[in-house]
Amino acid sequence: MELPRYGVDCNTVKELPEECSALPTLVSVTSGKRPLEREQPAQQETGLSFIFVLGSEQVQAHQISEETENLSTPNSVLFSSTDHLSSAHIQTIQKQTVKNRHQAGIADWRKNIVQGYISALRTGKACPQPCLHNYPFPRSETMPHGQMLRVDQALPQERRTPVTPSSSSRYHRRRSSGSRDERYRSDVHTEAVQAALAKHKERKMAVPMPSKRRSLVVQTSMDAYTPPENHSAPPDVTTYTSEHSIQVERPQGSTARVAPKYGNAELMETGDGVPVSSRVSAKIQQLVNTLKRPKRPPLREFFVDDFEELLEGKLWTRSMKVAYNILHKLGTKQEPMVRPGDRVTLVFPNNDPAAFMVAFYGCLLAEVVPVPIEVPLTRKDAGSQQIGFLLGSCGVTVALTSDACHKGLPKSPTGEIPQFKGWPKLLWFVTESKHLSKPPRDWFPHIKDANNDTAYIEYKTCKDGSVLGVTVTRIALLTHCQALTQACGYTEAETIVNVLDFKKDVGLWHGILTSVMNMMHVISIPYSLMKVNPLSWIQKVCQYKAKVACVKSRDMHWALVAHRDQRDINLSSLRMLIVADGANPWSISSCDAFLNVFQSKGLRQEVICPCASSPEALTVAIRRPTDDSNQPPGRGVLSMHGLTYGVIRVDSEEKLSILTVQDVGLVMPGAIMCSVKPDGIPQLCKTDEIGELCVCAIATGTSYYGLSGMTKNTFEVFPMTSSGGPITEYPFIRTGLLGFIGPGGLVFVIGKMDGLMVVSGRRHNADDIVATALAVEPMKFVYRGRIAVFSVSVLHDERIVIVAEQRPDSTEEDSFQWMSRVLQAIDSIHQVGVYCLALVPANTLPKTPLGGIHLSETKQLFLEGSLHPCNVLMCPHTCVTNLPKPRQKQPEIGPASVMVGNLVSGKRIAQASGRDLGQIEDNDQARKFLFLSEVLQWRAQTTPDHVLYTLLNCRGTIANSLTCVQLHKRAEKIAVMLMERGHLQDGDHVALVYPPGIDLIAAFYGCLYAGCVPITVRPPHPQNIATTLPTVKMIVEVSRSACLMTTQLICKLLRSREAAAAVDIRTWPPVLDTDDLPKKRPAQIYKPSNPEMLAYLDFSVSTTGMLAGVKMSHAATSAFCRSIKLQCELYPSREVAICLDPYCGLGFVLWCLCSVYSGHQSILIPPSELETNPALWLLAARGLDLSRVRTCVVVAEERPRIALTQSFSKLFKDLGLHPRAVSTSLGCRVNLAICLQGTSGPDPTTVYVDMRALRHDRVRLVERGSPHSLPLMESGKILPGVRIIIANPETKGPLGDSHLGEIWVHSTHNASGYFTIYGDESLQSDHFNSRLSFGDTQTIWARTGYLGFLRRTELTDANGERHDALYVVGALDEAMELRGMRYHPIDIETSVIRAHKSITECAVFTWTNLLVVVVELDGSEQEALDLVPLVTNVVLEEHYLIVGVVVVVDIGVIPINSRGEKQRMHLRDGFLADQLDPIYVAYNM
Repeated sequence: MELPRYGVDCNTVKELPEECSALPTLVSVTSGKRPLEREQPAQQETGLSFIFVLGSEQVQAHQISEETENLSTPNSVLFSSTDHLSSAHIQTIQKQTVKNRHQAGIADWRKNIVQGYISALRTGKACPQPCLHNYPFPRSETMPHGQMLRVDQALPQERRTPVTPSSSSRYHRRRSSGSRDERYRSDVHTEAVQAALAKHKERKMAVPMPSKRRSLVVQTSMDAYTPPENHSAPPDVTTYTSEHSIQVERPQGSTARVAPKYGNAELMETGDGVPVSSRVSAKIQQLVNTLKRPKRPPLREFFVDDFEELLEGKLWTRSMKVAYNILHKLGTKQEPMVRPGDRVTLVFPNNDPAAFMVAFYGCLLAEVVPVPIEVPLTRKDAGSQQIGFLLGSCGVTVALTSDACHKGLPKSPTGEIPQFKGWPKLLWFVTESKHLSKPPRDWFPHIKDANNDTAYIEYKTCKDGSVLGVTVTRIALLTHCQALTQACGYTEAETIVNVLDFKKDVGLWHGILTSVMNMMHVISIPYSLMKVNPLSWIQKVCQYKAKVACVKSRDMHWALVAHRDQRDINLSSLRMLIVADGANPWSISSCDAFLNVFQSKGLRQEVICPCASSPEALTVAIRRPTDDSNQPPGRGVLSMHGLTYGVIRVDSEEKLSILTVQDVGLVMPGAIMCSVKPDGIPQLCKTDEIGELCVCAIATGTSYYGLSGMTKNTFEVFPMTSSGGPITEYPFIRTGLLGFIGPGGLVFVIGKMDGLMVVSGRRHNADDIVATALAVEPMKFVYRGRIAVFSVSVLHDERIVIVAEQRPDSTEEDSFQWMSRVLQAIDSIHQVGVYCLALVPANTLPKTPLGGIHLSETKQLFLEGSLHPCNVLMCPHTCVTNLPKPRQKQPEIGPASVMVGNLVSGKRIAQASGRDLGQIEDNDQARKFLFLSEVLQWRAQTTPDHVLYTLLNCRGTIANSLTCVQLHKRAEKIAVMLMERGHLQDGDHVALVYPPGIDLIAAFYGCLYAGCVPITVRPPHPQNIATTLPTVKMIVEVSRSACLMTTQLICKLLRSREAAAAVDIRTWPPVLDTDDLPKKRPAQIYKPSNPEMLAYLDFSVSTTGMLAGVKMSHAATSAFCRSIKLQCELYPSREVAICLDPYCGLGFVLWCLCSVYSGHQSILIPPSELETNPALWLLAARGLDLSRVRTCVVVAEERPRIALTQSFSKLFKDLGLHPRAVSTSLGCRVNLAICLQGTSGPDPTTVYVDMRALRHDRVRLVERGSPHSLPLMESGKILPGVRIIIANPETKGPLGDSHLGEIWVHSTHNASGYFTIYGDESLQSDHFNSRLSFGDTQTIWARTGYLGFLRRTELTDANGERHDALYVVGALDEAMELRGMRYHPIDIETSVIRAHKSITECAVFTWTNLLVVVVELDGSEQEALDLVPLVTNVVLEEHYLIVGVVVVVDIGVIPINSRGEKQRMHLRDGFLADQLDPIYVAYNM
């Protein structure tokens, strides 16, 4: 016989055939009522008592003993079984409300505490309780196949009936004992993980260790952190989910610690939720945990402050007092602040359940709606702002709190409680009796029957961190308490130990509400005590012979670790151990381990009762207590691989990827349950499918307060059959739990919707990932409960991120070894990759009030780059599998096809030109001179006193100036010195090593006067001789300089010891000091014989790291100066402020040449002086009026940065700077200036192109704001005498308009060629003498090496023709070929700079096909590791590239050449040579 496809124990049905998944499993709805006939055990006393444990020897008791009335039980109602669901059945179930009214007079109200409950609870045990009977389940023919619908049948006195399973059953039953063979679940999974890791043992995972600066490692030493928990009492593995929203942070004071009685657990908070200024011993902790009131003599049995007052108070009278004061003492008599139906918030710490209970019931009596929240300790608590949003949306204006809590809240200097961020303005109202007015004798609260009015609002934190308020009506509150009473078999005067938060969820339902209804004794144990004494709840169970305990699996785990210290433990009195987080599938580990250890101490297997709950559906299911010890719990061994696809597949425990789950019992009495598909239409699941559990019952929440849309999607769900029709006319409620309904109606939960991560179409549960990670030697490296798993959306898919707190004694190597093993284990067991694994220092992750990880806050910190991890391992290469396919280039298209294609499509050839120099008529007197030296002589004769140059210092004052005649005379003296002292001949090369200033200009013209060829060289930096002097030496040698001219100061620097250590100073050519010039004039000034002779050499270092010099002839120099003069309209009356490096390119031409040719005055601002005083250029502009500035040109921009120019224009707009005046230029090696905006012509234009198309060498224009749009700004206007064409860099054929290609230029001021010592003629021919492969094959073009495109605009030039705009995309040499596409570094760098505010600069390059990103960090070194995930994310999202290496460096490490361009290849060489001194280097896997 084929075995069933359930992995669960079968309790009430036989083995099902294989086709069970295709058969309907609809059970008929039966409901009935039976009086709860339970013999009450003898008790010493009856009534309600509340005991609150403060310390190991301290107990606070609040006991209210009252006589109760003998209330009659109504007759039960029985409904017969039918074959299908009828509306009458469900309607009857939903109409089971309490209609009994007690007959006692008003005078007896004070005598009955149960009457203090709301009207529904007032009837107490007499309330009719749903009691459904078991019937055979007939097969429904009206329901679609394979769907599951479940109604809890009954909870009579007889418990679940034991059955004998078949011998061939694959259902696994285990009763854990002390033997090794019967292991509990955590061992099984640990061994599965170890087995998975053993597969990788032979091929050890190569995890490249990151490089980390020593100062960054020191921060993670032992002394830097305090462990958050004791090694022997780690926090909860399963409570990291976003269950609460308030982070409780305690100030860290003195590090002196006194070991408490139980281990060395650290005291992180006081018991009453009020922060303390220092760490204290366990004994002092007990004192701090009191309510801070005047001490009274201790009673014989208890030692707690204020006990006497608690004994005197009665819940009824105190609640009435609170109700009266809320309604009558807030506001005025005419305008009360709170009216019935209004919302108030309850702010009580976890150590004061009595005060909370009084306030809660006081609100119910006053008919106001309580909204319990956690105590805000600081103004920046995790999730506090979202809580404030909930309070504001609920219209809360009053906060009820205790006296001690009120004193502990943060105060302003005036003593007032400040308004917390995002919170509404609140009136804080203390509920202690001494602060309240006594109600008049004739005042009684208005008590009416339970109805659909809202009883209270419970907050819920969503996956994204938002907080919702779930409203619970009074009828739902009553019905839920009745259902819990019946399901748990509660009786009067039973003792219950509650370790849970009593303000919400299971702790509220059992410890505050149902306990009052059944008049039970409640012992409440706060979280702070559990941290000090993990065994406190077990001690109280033994001390008071408690029958029921409400715990989480965390509490059982802590008790396991600490139980060795205790001997006299007897748990035989327990009949029910409620595990509140039974919905977590991994709670079975703690349950099995706890039973395995404490079975010898009286604990029975049938006592452990996991339950499943949610804020929306309240208690969903709970395992009933049974007296039959031979009946094992339901248990299933499921394939984890199958679960990721949403199906149930039985597996064997020999497999590695299994999930063993336990049942959470049956559905609550009076409820109907079904399983629907989690996504899309709520269609019923088949029997072998995992779905979201939905319930239909009275005892549930009714809405999200104020959110009708979300309420409809959650609280008004109508499950659909496969045919598309609803199964009932009554709505179901989504529980947020994923699971299935197994045989016998047992409910199995395998996860939560909030913990669901859908990666590549497969569902993974965060709890499963946590369990696997913790099975890899967790205690050695990370804290067990301080781990968070969540997913982030990157590149259209979810990516798994794991964040854990690292132990401070773990070395970096150990941590990375552990991380690599975690990656292997998760990959083997879950078949999913982990995107990022981060370890943070201890005590740094945001916490919930009860110590768990605040998940949404942790995720937010990760995404913002504020997590500050100490170790990060990114694995994008292994887990990102949805990258677009690499581009495969098509065969090349021939020239004829290109030409025909252009003609057919009607596109014009992309070519443009500036004005023709020969046709421009002007009165330029300098045109008659062929050489600049002649122009200078002419100006010295005609306008000797005209000031050509003015040099400013950092203070804005004139440091030096030169007139025409002064420059001429000084050049003559330098020419004499070159000929007499240097013994130079015509054509010799002279290196000019000067700082930016007048001396450089005079030396240049001195060389022209002597017939020498000048080469301007940047001087070495005095503080950085070791790296800058070798570059100077290289240029001097490569240029074959026969002489070196400089100032006296630099001359001494070249001969210093530091210089001798950097280079061989003996190989320098003769060095001439121009500070000591001869007095005489030269016999004659040299005049070149041919304008094509060499005028000077322009040496520069390219962005690819290549040092080369280009030759500029006299004719090209003169034509260049004339072209700039015409474009910018330069005349002797003009003033031009220049702040550029004067050593190469356009900067040198504007600094040294143009003033002599045009006669305008140049105001020189050395860049070093501008760095000292950024406002210097304003002084050069003659004050703060910038309206006279006609042109502001940004030079040396590889691609114009629009954001920079726009922000600059906006900044100085108020000073009169016109936006059109700000423009850019384009220059390169072959032509130092191709485009320059000038003073006339149309404004610069901007277009938006598709960045993805650019990667394929295509230009596609898009609208502004379109996805993947890239703004490109026009690179100025084409200079006169310049022609441009766009050519294919491979085929050398011309391209059409708006097509991307290489920019070729033809001009009279093109450089003549490269000057190299090796004479590489092929390189010179390719760059300076290129011809088109077809079309105009006669014209000789120079290749700029830049990619761009031309576009004809609607604007008109000065000559009346349509304007052709040139747009530069990037340098061809720097473009990176990755995945078959062409990427420009500036695009990636722009994205990275936007990723985080601390990134000031970025540079990218490739290394062995890996993309390396170098970022400069402006901030603390602790932020370095935050940048690694952000950089990886943004490059993936925007460019579809995986970053291989992320290097974080200090500011200024990325080298920039004299033109302001990034030296990416120099940076790469420094990285490979390990010369960058990086803060952190991350190697992504």
